[in-house]
Amino acid sequence: MSDLAATEGTETWPANAPVDDPADWERFRASDEEAGFVISENFERFSQHDDIFNRAWWDERVMSPDVMTFYKHQLKPKPRRGEGFSQWDWALVNSAWSVARDYAMRGLKENTREGFLDPFKSYLPKAETQAELPSPEETTARIKQVASFLGADRVGIAEYDPRWVYTHRSSASSKTRDEKPNDLPEGLTHVIVLAHEMDLGLVERYPSALGAASTGREYSREAAIVSSVASFIQALGFEAVGTSNDTGLTIPFAIKAGMGEYGRNQMIITPEFGPRVRFSKIFTDLPLVPDKPRKLGVTEYCNICTVCADACPPKALPYGPPEEGGPNRSSIKGVTKWTANCEKCFKFWTKMKVDCAICMRVCPYNRDYSKWTNRLMRRLMGSRFRKLAVWINARMKHGERKPPNEWWAKPGDEVKGGH
Repeated sequence: MSDLAATEGTETWPANAPVDDPADWERFRASDEEAGFVISENFERFSQHDDIFNRAWWDERVMSPDVMTFYKHQLKPKPRRGEGFSQWDWALVNSAWSVARDYAMRGLKENTREGFLDPFKSYLPKAETQAELPSPEETTARIKQVASFLGADRVGIAEYDPRWVYTHRSSASSKTRDEKPNDLPEGLTHVIVLAHEMDLGLVERYPSALGAASTGREYSREAAIVSSVASFIQALGFEAVGTSNDTGLTIPFAIKAGMGEYGRNQMIITPEFGPRVRFSKIFTDLPLVPDKPRKLGVTEYCNICTVCADACPPKALPYGPPEEGGPNRSSIKGVTKWTANCEKCFKFWTKMKVDCAICMRVCPYNRDYSKWTNRLMRRLMGSRFRKLAVWINARMKHGERKPPNEWWAKPGDEVKGGH
């Protein structure tokens, strides 16, 4: 994609314009090919109403007594036998989620649930005049600098693409999460994607309440980080819609922003953290320069590796090559990719009363890349010797669950804020 396409020559789309006609996709053809996207004429934009977490409130195929117990249990957990589910463990997971939940609850009177169903609100007003900007290249560098300063672990830029924006949001005030408009400002041109690393030591303890604290911490961190970056952009006089799970699908934007490649486990495999990442995004009209998709050999490796699918207790992950569509209405239509059976996955979560993430833990890319041996293994997995890497990972029993109780500090341990 040329710099010209990223600057004042960028064509803008009306925020909710229909893009179901493949003739409208021509402007994205080159970047689609770079990203490895295969999109057919069967493509349809996705409504947030159909994701599995919202279907749990209205679809009898998903709703069950276990679902209601699952959500109630998050706030009033009952410790149980088994490592990783003690009162200490539940105290950690709920403290990790506390900031994200505060953000989510503060707008319920206005029918908003920030970060889950609606964008984050900014309490800094948009400046009446726009700041003088340097070149798009320097503006991009400054935005990445600010996002890193405010806490993002990685920052990438993608072109705004309405295909991945939800047709509708879900209503926070409705017991059945009814659809409501997904309104966005006009003239959006780019999406800033922020990556937030999950704690390796906790991910290695999944599935457990203790392990779930790694997810909660990133939800809370990203709420603060993305709303801060969006406020900064608004103070420059430009549009900035800070989002998490809401507003649009994150994975396509993250791939286009050069964060990594899509894996069989439905996650983006990043070169820095493997699958151990959460993403947030900011929709903006700032003139920026998009990043390029990055190829690490993940697709080729996942084609011959089924570790995540083998380890999945409800068998929700797919075998075989990527296919178009998926098993139920929580699958996006017209896109060829590996697609999980979200109904099976969520049912297992609700029975355990905590999120699972075994597929993240066992992934051969889930490593500490500060160690040269793991960087060497990543290189091997991305090479023509990837079958050897599959054999080595199996022999090493990579990804085995570590005992949760060993995470907690003992007398004499040196604790520096991470494990």
